Amino acid sequence: MAILFGTDGWRAIIAEDFTFANLELVARAAAQFYRKHPNAGNGIVVGGDARFLSSRFAATVARVFAAEGMAVWLADGIASTPQISLAAKQKKLSGGVIITASHNPAEYNGFKLKADYGGPSAPEDIAKVQASVTKLETARDAGSLRRRALPELADLVKARKVKRFDAKARYVEYVKKKIDLDLIARANFRVLYDPMHGSGINTMDQLLPNVDQLHNSFNPAFGDLDHPEPLGEYLPGLINGMRSGNYSIGMATDGDADRLGMVDEEGNFIDSHRVFVLLMKYLYEDRRLKGSVAKTISLTTMINTYCSRHGITMHETPVGFKYIARLMTTEKVVIGGEESGGLGTALHIPERDGIFNGLLVLEMMAHRGKTLGQLSRELDDEFGPHRYSRRDVRMSVAQKNAILKSAQRGISKLGPYPVTATSTLDGFKFFVENGWLLIRASGTEPLLRYYAEADSEEKVGRLLDAGLKLA
Repeated sequence: MAILFGTDGWRAIIAEDFTFANLELVARAAAQFYRKHPNAGNGIVVGGDARFLSSRFAATVARVFAAEGMAVWLADGIASTPQISLAAKQKKLSGGVIITASHNPAEYNGFKLKADYGGPSAPEDIAKVQASVTKLETARDAGSLRRRALPELADLVKARKVKRFDAKARYVEYVKKKIDLDLIARANFRVLYDPMHGSGINTMDQLLPNVDQLHNSFNPAFGDLDHPEPLGEYLPGLINGMRSGNYSIGMATDGDADRLGMVDEEGNFIDSHRVFVLLMKYLYEDRRLKGSVAKTISLTTMINTYCSRHGITMHETPVGFKYIARLMTTEKVVIGGEESGGLGTALHIPERDGIFNGLLVLEMMAHRGKTLGQLSRELDDEFGPHRYSRRDVRMSVAQKNAILKSAQRGISKLGPYPVTATSTLDGFKFFVENGWLLIRASGTEPLLRYYAEADSEEKVGRLLDAGLKLA
């Protein structure tokens, strides 16, 4: 099976396609790309998340880069995606690699590419690495490329070609300078945090004085969790914990701690659309930042309304934070993000960061003197009801192609709702009065994603049902 990169890198099932042999080939292709970077002389950073074999996979990548003549900074222990991105920028490196499959199920692992500016690599750079991977893979299959013996990690460390460092400690000190933790402490919040057995374990207690934690242990199988994605359906423990009435707010981060899920004081899951809008308002109205907004096509139209009302430039991109990150490096973007719980701000690097953004929500609550539930309800007063849901459906290739072909032909109605406009920026987005439905293929898993927003939960359900019937 060919090694193919998705939204932000390569993901595959461990031992099936994600093997040491394939990983060495991918790392070799990445090294060929990073060696041409102006900062190549400073080296590259490599880390691994809390998944099965991630530390060994990361060490293998470090050995490949060192064999290719590059200096390597290798994170000690478990690292998050934001920690690796931050190190790439702070150390002025050519880029970075984080071994992670993010929110995917436990049988997956992956290889994410990071840029020198501290965020996801640009689509064109990922395409260059993909082309190199394909070329090397073709040569290997033809028998003209052999697997090479790699130097031992201990020898490379001794020769200082690979340098170990504490990515988490550097990150914690950085965050302390960016977030008003004193204001948060004075508010005396009681926080319940669920790192979902991912890269956020043993981190939040270094930043908050009053936090209880769920799934805060190393467990590559993710314990009782289906997979480490901070959506309401995967957070029963956090939601039930919040319904006890003992906590001010609940937070969860995904497998590599770059995405955020939030639960209010009454145990209601607050979706990423509402979190984005709340932080956008806070940054403009309280932090008084100036600049534009960047959003993927799958994010709420509340953002469009707010930007229009306040004369703020809004950029809309395909799904994938790599598109947002590129804008954040070329434009003065105050906040940018996507539907899946990942967003970046001008206060930080151009990278998703679940822990940083969760703390920023706490800062907002402390500054405004309101609970997350109160702030969320205020959005309905300001923008009218906006309800949202997403369905991920695994299906055969034939079924997927039939649905996409039907969408491509054009649709005049979704259930009882006439379609008023269509966008093909990424997949197929159909607008109806006070709502929309987006259908697109996942860039990381074999499934179709259906996204819908409307002015009632019933209408959202009808739009999703209509989309599922397109085949």
